[in-house]
Amino acid sequence: MAVSDDESEGLDLRDHRLEQALLGSILTTVPDALIVIDMAGRIMSFSPAAQRMFQYAETDVLGENISMLMPSPDRERHDGYIGHYVATGEKRIIGVGRLTSARRRDGSTFPIELSVGEVQADGRRLFTGFIRDLTERQQVERRVADLQADLAHAGRVTAMGTLAAALAHELNQPLTAIANYMEAGRDLLDGDGPVDRDLLREAMDESAGQALRAGEIIRSLREFIRRGETLRQPESLRGLLGEGAALAFIGIDSRGIDMDVSVDPVIDRVMVNRVQLQQVVINLVKNAVEAMQDRPVRILRITAILSPDMPGKAQVTVADSGPGLDPDMSRTLFTPFTTTKARGMGVGLSISQTIVEGHGGRIWATSSPWGGTSFHFTLDIADDSSGDAS
Repeated sequence: MAVSDDESEGLDLRDHRLEQALLGSILTTVPDALIVIDMAGRIMSFSPAAQRMFQYAETDVLGENISMLMPSPDRERHDGYIGHYVATGEKRIIGVGRLTSARRRDGSTFPIELSVGEVQADGRRLFTGFIRDLTERQQVERRVADLQADLAHAGRVTAMGTLAAALAHELNQPLTAIANYMEAGRDLLDGDGPVDRDLLREAMDESAGQALRAGEIIRSLREFIRRGETLRQPESLRGLLGEGAALAFIGIDSRGIDMDVSVDPVIDRVMVNRVQLQQVVINLVKNAVEAMQDRPVRILRITAILSPDMPGKAQVTVADSGPGLDPDMSRTLFTPFTTTKARGMGVGLSISQTIVEGHGGRIWATSSPWGGTSFHFTLDIADDSSGDAS
């Protein structure tokens, strides 16, 4: 049966309406945010999920630059990213999902997974971005990690109890011998008549020998503990710092913080255990944010450069505009259970030091350019570093 042109046009129109209704239904129910921008970075479409995620109505953002949804430094650099892509065709983000941070209407920062696509139609080039809020996922992962940490802590406490008993048993003999020899030496000195110097010297020599033996027991134990070497592999330093900072902002007030992450382009990858190094970044960033809590100016800078003193190493710095270091505290900064926080345990910096030193680096603190604190630590640059900063 033939279909007339009018009937065909009616079918096409109904199909188009059905497609539009279906697309609208998908965009209304999909949990990920969809944002469409043009070549100038102007927002052309803002899905209902995006409105819920960023706390903006669509009318508030249409025609505005997408950078309004970004924290520093992406906010200032975004137009340059588009310009670089147009000029060179180099795809740094398009077609490649990545973890980064976004900014809500109230100024708070949260971690996201961003996937960007490109479409060309009628001579126009548009970019589509699907955004997934990672806050809930990261919180679940953190809860699981906390449970695992609690179990590991319980295991460590049990192991430490066993270790302490073994250590006490091993050290008891040399310490008892030292006490006996010293008491014998004292009795020789307190006795009547001339002191038997040879016997006294023998007691002192035996005491010294037993003290050295106790030291050897402790050193052997330390070497035994150190044998569990950290598994390290090449990782992108830029990615580590960016993701670590994003994770640190979960559950804390990040409004009003001027944050910037900058990595020297000559540094590509470093040899690290990813999870452990992100824990260092999280500890330092959280400390910085908490230190700036009541400060009128809140500046946070995370930078990485080639170490000026140690060839083959990268030097990472986390600097803030907080109140700075107390001179008395600076001497015990990395000592366990030393803290100025009312509810802190004082183990974060100690753990960070253990992790960094386990990676063959060092960590230290200085004053920042804004009167706050700068924490610096070093890492080994991976041998296959090519200087590619994409």
